[in-house]
Amino acid sequence: MTEHTTPTSGNDAALQLEVAALMVEALNLDVAASDIAPDAPLYGEGLGLDSIDVLEIALVVSKRYGLQLRADSQDNHSIFNSLRNLTDYIAAQRTR
Repeated sequence: MTEHTTPTSGNDAALQLEVAALMVEALNLDVAASDIAPDAPLYGEGLGLDSIDVLEIALVVSKRYGLQLRADSQDNHSIFNSLRNLTDYIAAQRTR
């Protein structure tokens, strides 16, 4: 019998919900964490966040998961494109 060591979708879903809850709490969003679609854009039409909101999320995520998110990083647009992208980044880079 072969065991797979890759993260399961349940783990991914749990982290997505945890990150969504952090976003809702940090920004006092009027939406339930479970209602944030993983692939919906965080900017504009999706969740409707602006650059100040994203900075706030970056601060909360950095503190919670021990990440270094730099404001001048060219990867930020991709990282903060959706909840799924942000969660994937956290899963790959987290130190706690």
